[in-house]
This record gives sequence, structure tokens and C-alpha cells, in this order.
Amino acid sequence: MPEGPEIRRVADQLAQAVVGREAEAVRFGLPGLRRHEAELSGLRIEAVEPRGKALLTRFEGGRYLYSHNQLYGKWYVCRPGRPPRTQRSLRVAIETSEAWALLYSASEIEVLGEEQLATQPFLARIGPDVLAPGTTPRLLRARLRHARFAGRALGGLLLDQGFVAGLGNYLRSEILFFSGLTPGARPRELDDEQLGRLARAARSVTLRSYRTGGVTEELVRSRQAKNAGEPRRSWRHAVFGRAGDACRRCGTPIQRVVVGGRRLYRCARCQPDP
Repeated sequence: MPEGPEIRRVADQLAQAVVGREAEAVRFGLPGLRRHEAELSGLRIEAVEPRGKALLTRFEGGRYLYSHNQLYGKWYVCRPGRPPRTQRSLRVAIETSEAWALLYSASEIEVLGEEQLATQPFLARIGPDVLAPGTTPRLLRARLRHARFAGRALGGLLLDQGFVAGLGNYLRSEILFFSGLTPGARPRELDDEQLGRLARAARSVTLRSYRTGGVTEELVRSRQAKNAGEPRRSWRHAVFGRAGDACRRCGTPIQRVVVGGRRLYRCARCQPDP
């Protein structure tokens, strides 16, 4: 499933294509949503905003299109009248004079008013978006200290969208590596320096992935590995997906473990057990 950086890049692409333009037509592929076509068609699109792994497309008048791609949903931007060739099922079409934004295969789609945002089930339970401007390391450190989260193992906590929205499996491994922490560590067991390191890594690693198109490894190291002819799967991440490969910092073979039913990668030397 796409994580916060990927969703924000999709939001950027959609915003560039349709924000500030009138939706000449809005069409829905799900019968239950077709009653909204007339109310959205003709409205100006004001913003496309990520909320964790979901998107909110804001229309004038306080109307919102909520969409969550889950595993299979995919947005396309195309020229008017030139939809992509795909076997996917069209769910949403936002058509402007300059571009069309088309959502295929997603099933979690709603049209909401301003007052409904706070009670939408996914939006109501998520924490701050990890890439939002206000999600600072200071805020993340405060959340780590909160009684609701302080006693939980980091391997599970970093996947909980109620803690911070937008983190996912590859980011979990990378954040823990750059923090020098194990998945079994709990915030209440960490000192101030460790908490600060974790909070800074959660923000900086995710930002780096967003800015680089998915690279979480430190850029100097990833560039060196790329120039040496290593495949992208090797230089994209520091540890994720690199089981058996040597850690670029200490040479120790990277381990693959299962935590919370999902794969996680770590360097036992750079992330020593307490």
C-alpha cells in the first residue's frame, strides 16, 4: 500500500492538474455516489490535500471528495478525452477543460460536507499527518511521551495511523534504523536523546522519501551505490528489502524479521538490543 510520501506526490500531481479550475463534469462509477454528480459539476476545485494515506479534494462551497486507494486504487491525470488504456474500473472522473483526474479501482470514496469531516471514520481516528508542516519533531516527541503511546513497542506503534498518519512498512524499518532502535523498544524506556533521535528520523526520513521519489537512504550513500552499478532495490533504502546485504555503515548482514505480521529489516549492530 502506498505510504505518506507516495500519497503526497499524487496529491501534488492532481493539484497541479485541476486546482483552481472548474470541474466541468464530475462522474462516479459507483451507483451510490452518482447522486453527487450534479452538485459537484460546475464547482471550482480549491485544493487536493493528503490526510495520511487518504486524499481530500476540496470543492468550493465546502464540499469534499474523500478517497482512500487501499491496495488497488490508482489516480491518473490525462488530457481531456484521452483516458488511459487500462482494465481497471473507473470510480471517479473529475473533468476540467485542461486535464482530467481519474481514479480507478478504489472502493473507499465519499462526498462530505465540512461538518462531516470530523466524524468520517478514517479521518476521525488518524493522528497528525507526518508530512504536514505542523508535524514537527517536537510534536512527535510529545506524542511518543503520551500515555496512550509510551508503553507500546515501536514495531507496532509506527504502523498505527492513530499515532502518526502516513507511516507504513518500509518507513518503519528505515526510521528505526536511522534512530538506532529496535522494534521491541518502547518510548517509556527511552531517554530524551533517543526520543529526539526517533522523532527527528520519523520526520526527516519521510521527507527524504517524498522529495526523492522513494529514496530513504542518505543521499551520499545511495549515490555512491548507484554509481557503483548496484540495482535500485539496493540503493533506495538503508535496510528495507536488503536482507543478507551488508550494512553500509558497519558491514553487518542485514536481518529480515517479522513484526506484527509484516516484514521488518534491521542491522543488529547499528540497532543493538538493550
